[in-house]
Amino acid sequence: MKYLIILFSAFLLTACKKDKETVPGSAAADSSQAVKDSAATNISSGKILVETIPFPKEIKECSCYFAKNKKDFEAEKYIYADDAGKTAYMMLDGKRLAMNLISSSDMEVDEELTKEIENDDYKISVKGKKIKSEEALLFSGTLTIEKPDGSVFTTPIYGECGC
Repeated sequence: MKYLIILFSAFLLTACKKDKETVPGSAAADSSQAVKDSAATNISSGKILVETIPFPKEIKECSCYFAKNKKDFEAEKYIYADDAGKTAYMMLDGKRLAMNLISSSDMEVDEELTKEIENDDYKISVKGKKIKSEEALLFSGTLTIEKPDGSVFTTPIYGECGC
């Protein structure tokens, strides 16, 4: 009888130990699955990641470039740049993009700035009002980005256009 109790106790200890080993393993699998699911949710929930870019080397002459505010502009933390008519540059969702401008207002004539950019993944609208006219024209306005899934990102912008 004594041996039966010892054998039974050893069996229970071994069974409990296996449960303890599998529980953390399955919890780790569950937590990694939760991380994957939350990452997928962030992408599909329509968040648009807009990052700063250095001034594009491709731009040689006239350009427009904007930051989120005057402080970021002075620190050269641009979120948008274009070559004043053909190509716009942004860092969206972790990718540096060079996109064709669809339309752009004439900055020399108009008091308001409008630009439209569109590709398969984004529709971008830049709208601003001229706040200062010197060698370069200073603008303040908004930048709006739309994705085909209906998500929208809007931010104030501050920057300049000039040659």
